[in-house]
Amino acid sequence: MTLEVEGGIDMQDDTMLGTYRSDEELRAAAVKRLKDKRDLKAHLLAYLMVNLLFVAIWAATTAGFFWPVFPLFGWGIGLVFHAWDVYSKPATPEQVAAEMDRLRR
Repeated sequence: MTLEVEGGIDMQDDTMLGTYRSDEELRAAAVKRLKDKRDLKAHLLAYLMVNLLFVAIWAATTAGFFWPVFPLFGWGIGLVFHAWDVYSKPATPEQVAAEMDRLRR
């Protein structure tokens, strides 16, 4: 199975395991990783700006029940999963082999 990335370079599944066949594949993986990190920073900035606006609206109005807690918490969950996806380690070859064996059964 191959994965298509920017620039039209196909990467085999083993590139996700840290074994690259060429400098082009290594460069494509590095570019993808940098893009993922940049996208996470944009997501974090949007989270902060929108939620600061919600808190400002709350403070400018009655300042009663702190309703911004709902978007802060809900969107925060998505942000945590996005960060986890960007910074989690790829599967080891042993994990991939064990999963393949499990799927064959």
